[in-house]
Amino acid sequence: MSMVNEWKHLRIPFDEIQVATENFKTFIGRGGYGSVYKGKLLVSGKETMVAVKRLNEQFGQGLKEFLTEIQLLYGQQHPNLISLVGYCDEGREKSIVYQYAERGSLDQYIRRTRKTNSTTLTWLQRLQICVDAARGLDHLHNYVGGHRTIIHRDIKSSNILIDENWVAKISDLGLSKLSVTSLVATYGCGTPGYIEPEYNSTGVVTKKSDVYSFGVVLFEVLCGRLCLIESEDGFRLSSISAKYHYKKNSLDKIMDDSLREHIGSYSMTKFAAIAYRCLHDDREQRPAMDVVVKELVEVLEYQVSSMPYLLLLPVEFYNK
Repeated sequence: MSMVNEWKHLRIPFDEIQVATENFKTFIGRGGYGSVYKGKLLVSGKETMVAVKRLNEQFGQGLKEFLTEIQLLYGQQHPNLISLVGYCDEGREKSIVYQYAERGSLDQYIRRTRKTNSTTLTWLQRLQICVDAARGLDHLHNYVGGHRTIIHRDIKSSNILIDENWVAKISDLGLSKLSVTSLVATYGCGTPGYIEPEYNSTGVVTKKSDVYSFGVVLFEVLCGRLCLIESEDGFRLSSISAKYHYKKNSLDKIMDDSLREHIGSYSMTKFAAIAYRCLHDDREQRPAMDVVVKELVEVLEYQVSSMPYLLLLPVEFYNK
């Protein structure tokens, strides 16, 4: 109860949320325990675009995740974490209001088909997004205060949001665990394909479990394929298939074709090595997130230094 009182100043009346979302008119996605809607809310006297995740109590689930997410986002300020704007808790109506990510989630840019006309991200943009996401996850693991750590437990490309400036932010902390120990015994949860096999089998989760999931995301970014979804060529990306091609030195067979012209061999080799180490079967052999950040930054800096000026321009420049 004391926690709820601490959040009181963030409460937003349900009628204001109804007005802000035009009675939940514009559906933009689905979070861990409810649907997400776009809205426009007055925040500190300024009209602000927001995303509203509405708890669906019809199925009797999500209340714990709703409270967890408010608790963990409250007081966390980091450029690579989605920001909490407020929440509504009126009877059966429970919603969380977040900063709006104009460009949606990373998964929308990974899987392109002949039938879709989605934006192609350059290798430089992909590297910057991965660095951003790694920094957000590193903050959760190592910088939330005291000796505490937040283990996300559901890292995946759809939980990495991108704002109007192409800055990536970790989102959806409803399944996360706050801990003062290096490991937590809990029921297995997460998303098939991203979840660490050891966690799935033992119920023991650590920060290195998130590192494993992040490794899957890195391979998605490199290959332009979503985990466990069959691509047009019949290939299905997974941690197992990614590691197989890495060890066989055949990643060029499954990488995103759109990257071939402007990804350097050094950049690709270093990036793939980071992703592979994140997927190591032995937790202790995986890098910590601060190491992942450091090594991804090195790849990004090398890529920037080796590119002509024009290739550094944002993708919108070429679409004018």
